[in-house]
Amino acid sequence: MKSVYPYPTLFGDVELDVLSITVDGTSPLPYSHVSKTERTVALHRAGRENWEYCTLRLQATLPDPEIAEGEWTDLVCLAALTEKATNARTTARLKRSADGGWSGSIDLYRSRHLSRATLGLTVVATCDGVEGRAIGATAQDWYVDLKGAVPVRQREIEIVETNFREGPEEWLRPYKDSPWIVETTGEVPTVYLNTACADGFVDMLGGTGGSPAEKLLRDVTSGQIAQDAWTAMFHTAISDLDVDEDGTPVMPTGWRESVLRMMLPDVLPGRQLTDALYDIEERRIKGFGWAELQTTIQYAAGKRSQITKKLTNAVRSVDAAERSGTR
Repeated sequence: MKSVYPYPTLFGDVELDVLSITVDGTSPLPYSHVSKTERTVALHRAGRENWEYCTLRLQATLPDPEIAEGEWTDLVCLAALTEKATNARTTARLKRSADGGWSGSIDLYRSRHLSRATLGLTVVATCDGVEGRAIGATAQDWYVDLKGAVPVRQREIEIVETNFREGPEEWLRPYKDSPWIVETTGEVPTVYLNTACADGFVDMLGGTGGSPAEKLLRDVTSGQIAQDAWTAMFHTAISDLDVDEDGTPVMPTGWRESVLRMMLPDVLPGRQLTDALYDIEERRIKGFGWAELQTTIQYAAGKRSQITKKLTNAVRSVDAAERSGTR
């Protein structure tokens, strides 16, 4: 979703590339850890276990003809490394070189980050006599992944099997009687399966064979877990939206963006994504129509998890088995 500003902004693309990475000022990171197509940097295997910081060498490309003809002055290219989980923010100015390009570097300090940082570029200038106005930005930010060994942008939901009563995750103790918990505060949504809730529960979910009744239980349970995960991810994605200068909510990045783009058309059918995002944020903050919206959120989550299809197929399978005399 592109924000609208009450002053002239750049129409052309603003691009940002990571040219190289140096760890602790001396050790170059192999460029295989950088993916331009995925716009992701993987730092998990940085060559040493206890590194302190890495330096990313950057290069930006701006629509120069448009800038030359525009009314902007005091142009600044500002790179920013941020991470919501730690509220970390590091900025660096890029300098214009003789060939017209913009280049520079930015440092990522490991102690300030937890999992995955976002690297973006904003073009700031004086416009209509007002300093520091944002006139352009990268359409797609980079990810700097501290826990990833491979530079992959989109990561799937993680499944963790653990004992809620006696396992290492002490925060799960209060949920010891729950068969599963969905956690969405991190960079990757995680479903925790409770190995202590019932004998054979986790094995049943991971199995492929069994009786028709066992298959029915597996399909219905996995469908319910998926629906819970989609519902939790949707609520997390809309709970902390950034807003632009006029208060319009901005589409988040990462998995939150993917969830909203997939579910909003079913939650608020017939609406453009921009309008749907504004509508749902207004309902959430002001409270009107929020309770009624839970039904469509549940429907959208069920559609994504295919729970109706799984339940229908499982019931048909059991019915066919009973008709043929199978136990």
